[in-house]
Amino acid sequence: MRLHAVEGSERVPLGNKAARVDGAPDKKELEALTRELLTQLTDLQDAFHADGRHSLLLILQGRDASGKDGVIKSVYGAFNPTGVRVAAFGPPTALELRHDFLWRVHQVVPPRGMIGVFNRSHYEDVLAVRVRKLAPESIWKERFEQINHFESMLHANGVVIRKCFLHISQDEQRERLLSRLDDPRKNWKFRVEDLDDRALWDDYTEAYRDVLSKCSTPSAPWYVVPSDEKAVRNYLVAQMLVDTLQALHPTYPSMQPAVRDAARNFT
Repeated sequence: MRLHAVEGSERVPLGNKAARVDGAPDKKELEALTRELLTQLTDLQDAFHADGRHSLLLILQGRDASGKDGVIKSVYGAFNPTGVRVAAFGPPTALELRHDFLWRVHQVVPPRGMIGVFNRSHYEDVLAVRVRKLAPESIWKERFEQINHFESMLHANGVVIRKCFLHISQDEQRERLLSRLDDPRKNWKFRVEDLDDRALWDDYTEAYRDVLSKCSTPSAPWYVVPSDEKAVRNYLVAQMLVDTLQALHPTYPSMQPAVRDAARNFT
């Protein structure tokens, strides 16, 4: 059970069926398998951080309650905090609005040796901006190509990019939003805007389809993660990250001979 990158120009199915995996292992088995993957991620990240040839950027997008925070807690919990940076993107500030829409994003791209995660991202500028009509079509439509050029430039400079759309069904989102109302640990997250966005479900679906078909490239692929079941979601993201890091073959650098000689003789 693995994720497969979206092929460019593909019209991706985003109905209820795509939010689940038929025949997936049960929750306990998946959680055990995920723990094994997280152990591998711990070791891989340690070598990746020391290697320093690349950085890794994971972009998480999804509707409200799709599990972006849950992925960060479950999967990124395997990493040494000194080697990870998390950035969350809300509405742009007055200063950010005075720059191009990618300016604030470039500020927090992880440097080599680091793993970064974006909780939402520059894709809001072709999603929320489009659906909520915050900019005319003539503005946001040009951004698909600009994003592809931006991500291509990052890739050419050693940034490995993986993008996950956490896809949940309308019924599952309803259950999760309702569960927040009675849980003091979660009800602070509930916003009126969540209900506004839910009313625009079909518009967001079309906007996500365009994002997935126009901006999934070999250097920065998109993955649709079935997210109705949290255990499935976490396993699939963890497996994709293990595959990604293993393909980079991170290795520990050799100790410099002068340092080795000095270390033999210190008192």
